[in-house]
Amino acid sequence: MKAILYTTYGPPEVLQLQEIEKPCPGAGEVLVQVHASSINAIEWRRFTMPRPMVRIFGGGLLEPKDKTIGGDLAGRVEAVGEDVKRFRPGDEVFGVRRGAFAEYVCATEDKLVHKPANVSFEAAATVPIAGLTALQALRDKGKIQTGQNVLIYGSGGGVGTFAVQIAKSFGTEVTAVCGPRNVDIARCIGADHVIDYSRGNFSDYGQQFDLIVGVNGYHSIFDFKRALKPDGKYVMVGGTVKQLLQAMFVAPFLSKFGSRKMLGMMTRPTVEDLIVLKDLLEAGKIVPAIDRCFPLTETVDAIHYVLDGHPRGKVVLSIA
Repeated sequence: MKAILYTTYGPPEVLQLQEIEKPCPGAGEVLVQVHASSINAIEWRRFTMPRPMVRIFGGGLLEPKDKTIGGDLAGRVEAVGEDVKRFRPGDEVFGVRRGAFAEYVCATEDKLVHKPANVSFEAAATVPIAGLTALQALRDKGKIQTGQNVLIYGSGGGVGTFAVQIAKSFGTEVTAVCGPRNVDIARCIGADHVIDYSRGNFSDYGQQFDLIVGVNGYHSIFDFKRALKPDGKYVMVGGTVKQLLQAMFVAPFLSKFGSRKMLGMMTRPTVEDLIVLKDLLEAGKIVPAIDRCFPLTETVDAIHYVLDGHPRGKVVLSIA
């Protein structure tokens, strides 16, 4: 079978399409013929971070320890291992498994759910990591409540488009902050108010929010703090190295000595939350926004497309 491998550190051109052995499912595993995957920050950030950090996350000094790449998957079950209870060959599924930029992958049963019949493989492939991140940022870290004023900074990308829609499903008033290319899409996915960040700093408008989710922004943590109501919460789910350092070292101090809470998070894939996303998809409460689809053979071009601009939603790899 064919798979994309991350064989060495460097620019996106180091990614190679290679012929490797097709995996066999072990106990508790499901062999999935992958029909589509999508690109997340966990894939493209390795090409923008300082090289020492890339080596730390890659797990090897001279070359990556795990050479597979990709996390989101949607496809059809081809075989199941022992003790698998929820799936059988022919089932259409989506979920999370490293190495999903490939024609086949073995995923554990607890990282997959059935794909809704009303959703394409390409659409389903956009959901797992970005959808889980948005859901857990809003519900678990942000403690979102009906009637709150919520701001989603970076609402035009994968996590942001899902965060706007999930926040609306909780019955909140949502303000989306995005670039000029994504103003229309923010309105289409249900944002009550849209701020074009090219026209000024959102924190200068004077409005304050119960909850802010910051997705891959460039603002200081103090800008977000200024835009929070007393007892409000800011959840950072991505950003520059400077922002990551602020989340690690400054946020705990600000949270300890004030009523406003500044929080970071790590996405944790669970079958329970994948089922929540499946139900939202099935009900039409979240509709994936797809900017463009690339074939697996053009993965390098797809990565460059993400790096070169601000995609309107998600960039998808069509595989099968």
